[in-house]
Amino acid sequence: MTRIVFLISIAIAYATFANAQSSGLKRLNTGDESRGWEGVGRLDVAGKGFCTGALIAPDLVLTAAHCLFDRDTGERVDHEIMEFLAGWRDGRASAYRNVRRAVVHPDYLYDGTATTDRVRNDLALIELDRPIRNTQVIPFETAERPAKGDKIGVVSYALDRSEAPSLQEICHVMARQKGVLVMSCDVNFGSSGAPIFTMDGDSAKIVSVVSAKAEVKGIPVSLGTALESPLARLRAELAAGRGRFSVTGSQESRNADAIEGRAISGAKFVKP
Repeated sequence: MTRIVFLISIAIAYATFANAQSSGLKRLNTGDESRGWEGVGRLDVAGKGFCTGALIAPDLVLTAAHCLFDRDTGERVDHEIMEFLAGWRDGRASAYRNVRRAVVHPDYLYDGTATTDRVRNDLALIELDRPIRNTQVIPFETAERPAKGDKIGVVSYALDRSEAPSLQEICHVMARQKGVLVMSCDVNFGSSGAPIFTMDGDSAKIVSVVSAKAEVKGIPVSLGTALESPLARLRAELAAGRGRFSVTGSQESRNADAIEGRAISGAKFVKP
């Protein structure tokens, strides 16, 4: 039994309570409903699809690493043909930005096998071509990963709700171990990279991003990475001048140990 299957097995015992207590998705239809969430945006990927991302600085977007790879070829997507649409809703965005640089976690390995390492390292940091200085688009702070049982929330786009963000104000951390969070949040294709927020205190802070969804014995769960160490490493990558697109350098400093992750079995694992 792999560590993620072990985590999910633990989470099943908690799932009935968590699902009963979780709120449903709410489409943010109006400017009033969207207020405060404009820093979440749709990341359009080379006209082939999209993910969700969130501002953590005027020129930095946090998302999932697998969003930067072509699903068919397995190669890195040229980030120069990607666009971040902050606060995208019904055909308009609060700000439009192209991408200057993008780094994925150095230990992330994009392949067709679901592993603990893949989820744990599924994080990317995008530097925009220009900072967003719109006073309505406020970057989010980040926080330490939540504990099991904590209430969290998610704002995301998805295949069946691509034209406006949706908010699930209450979902829960069902289990956590070794940098992987198992959550009850409702995600679907396009939700990759969506920010997971802690809702405690006066402001929402990002504690994880959506990496994948899984289903075990009919119970849907979402999976994500903790932020502390992976995000610090991504910032260091940008500070070192990395993140320029290269056809041959899909991962500029890939750690060979990343291929040693154990495959996940016993779960219907789907990349959202």
